[in-house]
Amino acid sequence: MQGLSLRNVTLKVKNQKKKTVYEGFGELLFTHFGFSGPLVLSASACLQGFDKDKYSAIIDLKPALSEKQLDERILRDFGQNPNRDVQNVLGGLLPRLMIPVVLRRTDIPPETKVHDVTKGQRRRLVEELKTFRLEITGTRPVAEAIVTSGGVKLSEVNSTTMASKKCAGLYFAGEVLDIDGYTGGFNLQAAWATGAAAGRSAATKENEEHGKTNQRSH
Repeated sequence: MQGLSLRNVTLKVKNQKKKTVYEGFGELLFTHFGFSGPLVLSASACLQGFDKDKYSAIIDLKPALSEKQLDERILRDFGQNPNRDVQNVLGGLLPRLMIPVVLRRTDIPPETKVHDVTKGQRRRLVEELKTFRLEITGTRPVAEAIVTSGGVKLSEVNSTTMASKKCAGLYFAGEVLDIDGYTGGFNLQAAWATGAAAGRSAATKENEEHGKTNQRSH
């Protein structure tokens, strides 16, 4: 499914204790290494310690429909095309690249005639469309990161001037600080805001020190 983009889907990520650590609605993209896109980038902020925990991604491909409504939709499509192969009827529900994947995962042979699809197979199809599951094995290398987490503790920094509370004359800004947010401009805003505050504060401090030097020289 490399290159396939999904829109208007719901992504839910659960840890090995089946606790939901992230849930969002939007877009994602299948790539040569796995999957990415806005939803996945946001979800990655909630995934830590792959050496201690395991995560599963559950994609609801049809979040606007309940299972009952989805089953009715499938029955309607099947009723209009009883003699066609099932692989040729699912185009109204799924992107072309997903059809063979979904059929394989539901154990429905692609050439099965629609009128031969059993109630059990149809049930598995509904479940797969509502809970398309992927096991997450890890993240990409830090060199490919959009934003990094971790850094200087905020408790060690003056939030007004961005000056270090431990070392006079030292200022911090951007990702060197232990602050990060979801995608959508939050991290850019943090970089601009802290950079502006640190720059102004450092310049003011330098001017003050320069003024004291001039006074002493006189």
